[in-house]
Amino acid sequence: MNGERSFGNEVERFSAGGNCAQRTVRGQGSDEALSSFTDQTYSPLPAPNSLSHRVVTLAFLSEPRVTDLISEQLAAALRTETGEMTVLVRFERETGGDCRKADLSLNGEFHMPPQIHRTAAGFHILILGVGPEPPSPAGIASLVSQLRLHFHHVLLAAPVDEDSAPWLAECVLRSSLTYLLTSAKIGESQFVHSLVRRVRSRSGPQPPRVKLIGCAGREEESQDFDQLTQTVALPVHLFIHDCPGLAGASASASGTALSGLFRADVRRLAREICGRWVGLALSSGAAKGFAHVGVIQVLEENGIEVDIVAGSSMGAYVGSLWAYGGDGAELERIAREMEARWSLLSLVDPAFPPRQGFLRGFAVKKRLMRTIGQVRFAGLARPLRVVAGNLATLERVIFSAGEVAPAVHASCAVPGVCVPVTIDGETYIDGGIVDPLPVDVLREMGVARVIAVDVIPTLERIRAGLGAAREPKRSSPSGVRQVFRRLLPVNQQLNYFARGNILEILMRSLYGAQIRVAEASSRLADLVLRPDIGDDRWLDYRNPRKFIALGRAAAERRLEEIKALVAGKELNHEQQPASAALAATA
Repeated sequence: MNGERSFGNEVERFSAGGNCAQRTVRGQGSDEALSSFTDQTYSPLPAPNSLSHRVVTLAFLSEPRVTDLISEQLAAALRTETGEMTVLVRFERETGGDCRKADLSLNGEFHMPPQIHRTAAGFHILILGVGPEPPSPAGIASLVSQLRLHFHHVLLAAPVDEDSAPWLAECVLRSSLTYLLTSAKIGESQFVHSLVRRVRSRSGPQPPRVKLIGCAGREEESQDFDQLTQTVALPVHLFIHDCPGLAGASASASGTALSGLFRADVRRLAREICGRWVGLALSSGAAKGFAHVGVIQVLEENGIEVDIVAGSSMGAYVGSLWAYGGDGAELERIAREMEARWSLLSLVDPAFPPRQGFLRGFAVKKRLMRTIGQVRFAGLARPLRVVAGNLATLERVIFSAGEVAPAVHASCAVPGVCVPVTIDGETYIDGGIVDPLPVDVLREMGVARVIAVDVIPTLERIRAGLGAAREPKRSSPSGVRQVFRRLLPVNQQLNYFARGNILEILMRSLYGAQIRVAEASSRLADLVLRPDIGDDRWLDYRNPRKFIALGRAAAERRLEEIKALVAGKELNHEQQPASAALAATA
């Protein structure tokens, strides 16, 4: 151990056997000891959140200094987020010393040491040496059971290599969640395969949850993670960006040079562990989707943190801009570009002949790329999930890897209107067809608190809009204009986008299916925001300010409920998380 750690306190180093303890002093600090861990002083801890994880294994395939920094930062973030007792147990290789071989392994029952010192960051740390003889299953079992009695959260940090796979699998089996933290080095995949195989061979009908976490430096190529995903057959769950010591990022061990992006990503993991993740589901809805911008603005203005976004069609488009790093003001500026005269025509790129659709959709993709370029999911500042439908299998597909713009293009490809999009040999259509309000995408990821924004008009609002349209209007076109329209109905005859024509009929038919699917999905959310949008035309892109204002109004009406949800207060709702995975992942 060196003296450059960010948490410079006295730490008790115990060999795994318990008979060869030595104290290593790492600077000055106010140590707060937990002493007398005996059955006589034990008092049961309160029941944890049903979505929180008491024991989490951190399996690292990275350099030791990266491993130490991430594990300590995660323990500190978990302690800060919850205020609950947290212990970090770090397994380290013993390369020498006077200890006997039997004293360097967990053989038999683990006994709690008389003191475990607390760092200045508030969490406790215990370092266990691992010698030539690996820890035994009984030792791992007693270690976990003892620590669970005295700590709300137990983090088990260990390296993944050929020697650690057997006993590390025991840690995984006794944890409710395991993070496999790795860089993009393809050569490390063999250790992942070995560990996953051992866990699956020993697990029951409900195997432990194992999630792959990508650790990236500032200069690391994000496409390397896509290749790693294919090699290890596990999707990357989340990314930790700007990891010190990796590809151009700062290697400072003091923590002073850690980027805001790195800290935010580590805190996001801590929030998942303690069951406090907040997810935002953005529905499809064409031009009505501008209302998502208004909701985002209200969330930002009130300091409400969203950990992950999932979107379909227009929801995916807005979500990708936000996940890239744009704020609410920037999103509004981009949206209001559509107010310019003839701006809508910039999105029209006709397909000749219109065999698979009237529009190619490349103009929409090009417009998105003006802002986000060729960024990949691994390069986004906020986690994003994009929903599309596989045209061949009719399955819902969730994009979380690869380039973002093609995934959003596929999610916006309304069948009949736009030509289907081909990515890596598969053909995709609009995500709004298979899942117009992707709440269950977030639930399947383990998101504890879901806010859904549904801009698809309900049947009641459609009927109200039709009733208002039938009422006599105070003003009507002049007599000359009426005569002109009757004699030369050019727009109605030649404009496929006009009311009553093929594209209008197609879109309204799709709404009929989406309304009921979105209604069912909304029951899975904790809170649903429905902007006061009537039967507005799907093509009404010239009025972004109108929809943004309606989105803001919907969020402001429910602002106190949103704050209560994020703060962890109970709400009167009956929604429950999805019980099983429902989708394929791209």
